[in-house]
Order: sequence, then structure tokens, then C-alpha cells
Amino acid sequence: MIKADVQKAFNAQINEELFSAYLYLSMVSYFESQNLKGFASWMRAQVIEELTHANKMVDYLNERGGEVKLEAIGKPDATWKSPLAAFEAAYKHECHISACINDLYAKAVKAGDNAAALFLNWFINEQVEEEASADEVVQNLKLAQGAPGALFMLDRELGTRVPAVSVNAPAE
Repeated sequence: MIKADVQKAFNAQINEELFSAYLYLSMVSYFESQNLKGFASWMRAQVIEELTHANKMVDYLNERGGEVKLEAIGKPDATWKSPLAAFEAAYKHECHISACINDLYAKAVKAGDNAAALFLNWFINEQVEEEASADEVVQNLKLAQGAPGALFMLDRELGTRVPAVSVNAPAE
């Protein structure tokens, strides 16, 4: 059985993951409105990954005999001044999620919940990838500033991304 304080922290993180999906879905709409289909496709893949993260945590709580308590999801921003601003916001958000995962890990360790700490190792590693992926696009957009052709090429490249995970994938 999972301890109450660790369960509460997992439920908070599930909300964070669902908000992430909601935020990135908002970015899909923004990029579609800017006729940047590749950027929108990249964000759609991100939505699927965030939903998968939430599902993994839900499955984990259920396996441990915990109770999943879903809360209201906050309203995300809907517009950004540029594609760069949107990806800077995505990068900042991924850094926030990394901090949340690290806090959850620390709570699990403090509670002596080794199973939760081991489970969270996957998320810690995943966040390194998430931050790097968003930052790579930020850096490419900075290089592309003032060069519409470069933005077009980057849009085409981002459109090739496929989700690394599936919403229906079994928990690892």
C-alpha cells in the first residue's frame, strides 16, 4: 500500500501531466492557426507523450492500492507572439515538470518508498530528454530568426516526429 503523502504527491503530478497535454494541445491549435503544420504535428506527438505519462502514474497508483483523485486542470495560454515564444514556453514548462518530478522523487525517498523511487527513475530520465528536445527546437528557431526559408525547413523537419510512446502502451 502506498503512503498517503506519496499518493497525494502522485495525484498532484498526474494533474501536472494532464495540464502539460492540455498546454501542448493549445499549442497545436496555435501552430495550426499560423499554418505551421509541422510544428503542430510535433506538439501533437508531445500531447500523446504527456497523456502516456499521466496514464503510467494512474496505473502505478492503482497497482499500489492507491486512490487516483483527478482535479480540475488549469486553463493554458492560447496564443504566443511567435513560434519561438511558444517553444520557449514549452521548454520552461518542461523545466517546471522536471522540478515537480524531482520533488515527487524526494518525497518517495523521504517516505522510504523504494518502489516509488525506482518507478520515478524512468520519469527523471524522460525529463532530461523532454527538456533537451524542446531546447533543441528553441535553439533552431533562434538560428532561423529572420530567415523564412529556415522556418519552412524547420516546420518540415518537425512534422516528421512520431510519439516515442503510445497512450495505450503498458506501464514500464
